[in-house]
Amino acid sequence: MLGRTRSHHWGVVLDAPDAQELARFYARLLDWKITKDEPGWAMVAPADGVTYLGFQTSPDYVRPVWPSAGGSQQMMMHLDLEVGDLEGAVAHAVEAGATVAAHQPQDDVRVLLDPAGHPFCLYVDE
Repeated sequence: MLGRTRSHHWGVVLDAPDAQELARFYARLLDWKITKDEPGWAMVAPADGVTYLGFQTSPDYVRPVWPSAGGSQQMMMHLDLEVGDLEGAVAHAVEAGATVAAHQPQDDVRVLLDPAGHPFCLYVDE
């Protein structure tokens, strides 16, 4: 697998109109630290892991719509975050700057939107 070791980082990068703003949101949401903060680029990561979320400023960023609608920018991916208390986690996410999506397709999952419009799901694994 490409000669990877535990010291090699891996992650997901999201485009945004403002990389630093989105990094600050995810740092609050996940209680992670901002580990890189450069012009047009920011990254958050947990203290004890090799994974990260990266954010790059894209001047032509178009906010996706949820749920999908023909002729509109489509969601390219979303994050699933397991939580212990769904309603408490939703309240925390909203306090951090998320918006609860109007469309909720499942009773045991909550779809929220980050400040740039990327959907993410909070769920409890029974």
